[in-house]
Amino acid sequence: MALTLISTSTASASATLDITSGIDDTYSVYEFHFVNMHPATNQVDFTFQVNAHDGSSQLTGFNETIQSTTFQSQHGEGDGGATVGYYTAYDQGNGTAYQALNYETGYDADQSVSGILTLYDPSDTTFAKHFQARTQTAQGDDFSVDWYTGGYINTTNAITQISFKFDSGNIDAGTIKMFGVS
Repeated sequence: MALTLISTSTASASATLDITSGIDDTYSVYEFHFVNMHPATNQVDFTFQVNAHDGSSQLTGFNETIQSTTFQSQHGEGDGGATVGYYTAYDQGNGTAYQALNYETGYDADQSVSGILTLYDPSDTTFAKHFQARTQTAQGDDFSVDWYTGGYINTTNAITQISFKFDSGNIDAGTIKMFGVS
């Protein structure tokens, strides 16, 4: 497996980081590596949503239908509160909201979220588009959280754009690198 860097997006007090070019039929798998995404607001979730072409030249908006599931493991900074859990509140059943990729990132200097989102065959016009993500978060309440998200975007239209944001407030800092996988 080889990764080819397509683009780098850097946040600086940004409401969103939108990648609006480079997702096409060149690769059947794309990875988005986000590094030290630091929120301006405490205890917020890092999220994504995609944009698809409706078969013409029109984009349909960052509101595609998502089916997803999430679970996590966590351990407290003070050596307590170790748990594994399934988070049904973060699942989407044909929802159009931005999909959470983690839980309650803190805004202290030593807190952020990093991880990888993999998007499979976004240019295919026959099947839904599957995705999976794994993130590591330093939470606002001083927990280390390993978060897993998976599912599919329920459209046969080609996905051509992706948007990342925190569910409240700006992205204070961080970098997202988009890779094609071959």
